[in-house]
Amino acid sequence: MTAEAKISHSGLRHIALNVADVAVSVEFYTTLFGMQVVWQPDPDNAYLSSGCDNLALHQATPQRDQAGQILDHIGFIVPQSADVDRAAEILETHGVPIVKPVRTHRDGSRSLYCADPDGTIIQILYEPTLSRQRIT
Repeated sequence: MTAEAKISHSGLRHIALNVADVAVSVEFYTTLFGMQVVWQPDPDNAYLSSGCDNLALHQATPQRDQAGQILDHIGFIVPQSADVDRAAEILETHGVPIVKPVRTHRDGSRSLYCADPDGTIIQILYEPTLSRQRIT
């Protein structure tokens, strides 16, 4: 694989968890770890940030509870919105299954979801705040 065929990213700074109670988990992560809620579109989903990392909390469903799966997905932050589209092209070229196609979210984020060889869901994410940050 050539360098041009690799997805440029800024690191693995986004984790998403399926949780039993979103409100309880929000309280836990904000109180004990000082994370801030940056977006909570509904009671079943909350997005928190430490300033350089992003934690998504999603209400667990019975199907996921039965599977014992608490990790919803991992996410790679990309520097620009257009990088999500470029990632989609690269993934399609390599025959990687796209689980959820490219879309722009209400908060200005842009993302897509694909699956790794073991079925782990990976999000390629442009997030307006995190994507601007540079960690040295």
